[in-house]
Amino acid sequence: MKLFSTALITLTIATIGFTAASADEVTKPVAGTFSGASEHITTGGVQIVKTADGGAVVILDSNFSLDGAPDPRVGFGKDGVYAEAADLGELQNLTGVQVYIVPASVNVDDFNEVYIWCLEFGVPLGVAQIS
Repeated sequence: MKLFSTALITLTIATIGFTAASADEVTKPVAGTFSGASEHITTGGVQIVKTADGGAVVILDSNFSLDGAPDPRVGFGKDGVYAEAADLGELQNLTGVQVYIVPASVNVDDFNEVYIWCLEFGVPLGVAQIS
């Protein structure tokens, strides 16, 4: 998986309102690659970037793609279980780069998976193990 450059991550974080002023304030991202689930095709990579101020963002990479489904969401899970309380919101697009701000109430260290989740049917559409 192609990782984003530190400059792009810093620019993305600055653009969405975090106070990161330099690459030194961004921790090394954790990353994963999506695999499809529930007979859906989900591909591409994901990164979770934490900043020195305690904030975090989830970035779906330019190769991200979902074949479509009703009410797709982005969120976290652990060991094969989606965590509804860690829902980050609606999937913005079926393809391409997307950025999701992780609310302060969600500790990304508590999870080892990023999900694309179908809220309507309660099934995973894609899962990425993160490390």
